[in-house]
Amino acid sequence: MIRAALTATALTLACPAQAEFSYDHTDEATQRFVESNLLGIFYHEFGHALIDILELPIFGQEEDAADVLSVFLISEFFEEETAVQLAYDTAFGFLGEAEQVDEISYWGVHGPDLQRYYNLVCLFYGANPEERDDVAEELGLPEERAEYCPEEYDQAAHSWGGALDQITSEDGGNSMRLGRVETDTDGAVVTANVITEEIDALNQEFDLPYSLTIHIEACDEANAFYDPADQSVTMCTEFADSLVEMAPEG
Repeated sequence: MIRAALTATALTLACPAQAEFSYDHTDEATQRFVESNLLGIFYHEFGHALIDILELPIFGQEEDAADVLSVFLISEFFEEETAVQLAYDTAFGFLGEAEQVDEISYWGVHGPDLQRYYNLVCLFYGANPEERDDVAEELGLPEERAEYCPEEYDQAAHSWGGALDQITSEDGGNSMRLGRVETDTDGAVVTANVITEEIDALNQEFDLPYSLTIHIEACDEANAFYDPADQSVTMCTEFADSLVEMAPEG
């Protein structure tokens, strides 16, 4: 499944006047940044779901493995121009997160955001180094790291590629389903549209052995998480508002 472009979100659901931000009055670059990062975050949580549902062995931090899947899907599922734009936007998402942190929580399960930034750039570059030299240069990937990035991507493709082969189906499936959906703010509507479209796209490609439910609802924080208790992903609607605030200027 190779998609030529990330379809712009269509605000087809009603939003009340008290929404956190007005998406129609947000510039196109910011809209793209928000949608790209929502997609990258969803892919990350999809990684957690696959690790649980497929009982995949993980050697190292699970959060790192989920990050790797996100980059792998961005690189493999989209044509080059769109993949590059997604990579830039999601990389800048990590930079935005890093700028909002006063003190790095080295004890946390996630790696520092700047490290996640360089890991993303390295893997994305390593997937197609002949065409992505400019990406590595513009995003500041040091040459001493870039040298090993093709090998790092090969490792990612071997591990995650094998896992995805287990669920790839010529006829697709219907194992990923929407659960609770809230659309009472612009951020909620944007999240619902992006994730609903992506669920449809993934169902065309994959068929999981168990159902995966995706909820889109307010959580009182900008977050997203996978719950193994009921095999569900929750995309918190506050995340879109947070992404608007951290979007690069200009």
